[in-house]
Amino acid sequence: MCYDDNARPPMPPGADGQGKGEDLVLTASDGTQFAAFYATAANPAAARILIYPDVRGLHQFYKELALRFAEVGYNALAIDYFGRTAGLTGRDESFEFWPHVTQIKLDTFFQDVTAGLNYLRDNGGENSPVYVVGFCMGGSFVLWSGTRPEFKFAGLIPFYAGLTRDFGGAGTVLDIADKVQYPVTGFFGGADQGIPESDVHKLEAKLDEAGVQHNITIYPGAPHSFFDRRSAEFADASADSWQKILSFISK
Repeated sequence: MCYDDNARPPMPPGADGQGKGEDLVLTASDGTQFAAFYATAANPAAARILIYPDVRGLHQFYKELALRFAEVGYNALAIDYFGRTAGLTGRDESFEFWPHVTQIKLDTFFQDVTAGLNYLRDNGGENSPVYVVGFCMGGSFVLWSGTRPEFKFAGLIPFYAGLTRDFGGAGTVLDIADKVQYPVTGFFGGADQGIPESDVHKLEAKLDEAGVQHNITIYPGAPHSFFDRRSAEFADASADSWQKILSFISK
């Protein structure tokens, strides 16, 4: 599990407290309904943010993250993964996520992504650049999404993306990273037990091979899930991550 129910995203620089959020139900092209959360800025900039949660799906950390983006001027939509197998039930710590994770299919996940992108673009963002940010499994999905030209992302922002899990026989992130088509700004912990630095360097080599602009940061001593307001010892890493994210988006 990436974040528990008490985790909260660190505050970004320049947050003005003016973001507003609402729970939504979106519908994919196959008729599946799934949960989402949309946060709007008081005076939104052009760019929009799509958020992929960790392995637990759309829980409170990601609703809060959407609000943090709105507070610095970016409308943001966080989506859930489990509409097909768990319906519209809650995603607090009592949710037994693993049986549903094993049923995720990339093709239907991409249908949900398309529905999320349509919502962002239909609500004042028709010609807006969209950046996608994801954590853990969501970080892996960010890089998988980056192989799809139809999404027309402006950039990819994966946090501690799992690099070696094979989703449904489609291969691992390292297998497909040379097919990524969008600029990448990514973040990893140097002390992450599940993602060795050697694999992160393999990712960088694959992105080099793809000719994709990328900036990958490994924070020495930082663990998986360091981006958490409670992790005071990694506050500098979190602040640096925010600065790099906002710089990436503003460009």
